[in-house]
Amino acid sequence: MNTADFDYALPQELIALRPAEPRDSARLLVIDGMKRADKVFSDLPNILKPGDLLVLNDTKVLRARLHALRPAREEGGQSVAIELLLHHRTGAASWEAFARPAKRLRVHDLLEFPGGLFARVMGRGEDGLVSLTFEREGPDLDAAINAIGEMPLPPYIASRRKADPRDEADYQTSFASDLGAVAAPTAGLHFTPSLFKALEQRGLEGVTLTLHVGGGTFLPVKTEDVKDHVMHPEWGRITADSADAINAVRAAGGRIVAVGTTSLKLLESAADGRGVIHPFEGQTKLFIAPGYHIRTADLLITNFHLPRSTLYMLVQAFGGVEAMRAAYAHAIAGRYRFYSYGDACLIHRPHEQ
Repeated sequence: MNTADFDYALPQELIALRPAEPRDSARLLVIDGMKRADKVFSDLPNILKPGDLLVLNDTKVLRARLHALRPAREEGGQSVAIELLLHHRTGAASWEAFARPAKRLRVHDLLEFPGGLFARVMGRGEDGLVSLTFEREGPDLDAAINAIGEMPLPPYIASRRKADPRDEADYQTSFASDLGAVAAPTAGLHFTPSLFKALEQRGLEGVTLTLHVGGGTFLPVKTEDVKDHVMHPEWGRITADSADAINAVRAAGGRIVAVGTTSLKLLESAADGRGVIHPFEGQTKLFIAPGYHIRTADLLITNFHLPRSTLYMLVQAFGGVEAMRAAYAHAIAGRYRFYSYGDACLIHRPHEQ
């Protein structure tokens, strides 16, 4: 398929700059093939069935937007201000990051950060990606980054307003626990303690996995042919306990509800050909687009995604190309709020998959 097949026009005023308050008051579009229903996210306990299992991503967002200074390379030269978005941890002291302006960096350049933190550029890649080695490592490096970094709001929000103290809470799920993401698993932002209580009373349980979302999630697909696109790696983990719980529900005839595209990607990465989930820890570069056969989840909770993005391709693979195009047109006409702080949809996987 051509990347242009995944384009659509979105009025700018439908891009949400703040989340709904309370979180579970966001709108929810339920999509079952060509059938649609307009709901509210707090309706979820009455939409799902007792015995369904929610699979949630417990990753926690790092303050991953950093500002550094590249000192002058020669006497009389000028230093250069560099903005970095951490993307993917590659070691105890090393990260890949998207740099701006990347063209002002060379291999072996030293970067100076506030608070006495230093890093050296060890490599350069495409899309402004650079490899960095810091002079601190492990928890000490994490603490230093969190002390000087900013919450990494997506570019479609950051271009219209700066991150502020509200985003410290707004851009984390209420169940975030494993620090390492540079973007929030946004489907999980809609869950509140009171909603979890209502789900439990309805007979619905949940398990967690971890996928540290990388900055590449916001990159548009630039290749003309979808199959030529290369995904950036992301680190994930599914414990044996979580895998056993998911497999037990499937064996008992219950439905698996993936909360977010990140949860779905990791489930599919950990599944064998029969859809059985195995414990998993490591990198995944799985690209899910129309033509991919979903083996794991029966339903998907997700937000509305950018045109020409891998996530929009994923939801079309899950819910059906024509069904999702029609659903997005319905959402635009109905003035749903889009992207990270926007409204959500609950997608049924077609029975023929």
